Amino acid sequence: MKTKGYVNELMGRTADELQRDLVSAKKELFNLRFQNATNQLDNTARIKEVRKNIARIQTVITQMARKAE
Repeated sequence: MKTKGYVNELMGRTADELQRDLVSAKKELFNLRFQNATNQLDNTARIKEVRKNIARIQTVITQMARKAE
């Protein structure tokens, strides 16, 4: 149940913190893709994990925006 803990952690953050996390995750994904293209990446499963984390962050941001309306 690691993902539920991560989502609960995201729910407790402010919108600004979530935006910073999103930007950070997108930068990490870019770097991972770059490493993969140059055959420097050892753990390719990390790309999938970061993509899912980005989706989770965006989901929480959307939920908070709808709740605020």
